Amino acid sequence: MREHADDGAADEVEWDESEAALDLPPHAVADWRLRMFSLYERVRAAATPRDGHALWRSGRDRLMGTHPASPLLPHERASFAGLRVAPYDPAFRFEVPLLPLGRGQERPVRTGTDGIVPFVRIGTFDLPGLGSLAAWRHAGYGGGVFVPFRDATAGRAGGSYGAGRYLVDTIKGAFLGARDAVDATHDCGTHPAPEPHLPLYVLDFNFAYNPSCAYNEAWACPLPGPENRLPAEVPVGELYPSLTRG
Repeated sequence: MREHADDGAADEVEWDESEAALDLPPHAVADWRLRMFSLYERVRAAATPRDGHALWRSGRDRLMGTHPASPLLPHERASFAGLRVAPYDPAFRFEVPLLPLGRGQERPVRTGTDGIVPFVRIGTFDLPGLGSLAAWRHAGYGGGVFVPFRDATAGRAGGSYGAGRYLVDTIKGAFLGARDAVDATHDCGTHPAPEPHLPLYVLDFNFAYNPSCAYNEAWACPLPGPENRLPAEVPVGELYPSLTRG
């Protein structure tokens, strides 16, 4: 499995998620993404975050184990018994504003089909107790917000995938929502009160997931740069090795 992580020196990582790279039917990736968008819609509508997490976990297991666009090889799907996901922990759910720090920074990503595609930084999320993460916008066709991360559990036995995980990727439907801060009625607890003019984004690390390249080296994925590395441990979400065999 691919364990490479960009050190930021060249600000480039390989990225090729085309259907041709995996010799998939033309509709397969489109159908996968439609199903993933539908899954996250049901997650956002769930009565509680914990209920949404149960939906997310079962939905991802079903897609990974049965869908033709799954990064698992056919013989792996046949014996697939579920992804390794930590129990839900509400301490790793945040509702935070997107701050302007770093806005406008560019990080070029080398793709297998479209040359260099820039990701443009749209701001920074400050996560009390964990650190900060840059948020990026895909400047090419389709746009989209992207927040990858790598934490202190990466590459450790029983921990997370060594190259990092994804928290938000709106092109793929992975987004838990945002709302105006004036509508916030939750108790912030030890978290600082949000600035009233900035919307709050839901960043829930319980929904962190591995990129496709964690399961299949035919896929190459954008990975966290220096601005998306957390010094703290994030022991929730999808862990690694994530395949359990039944």
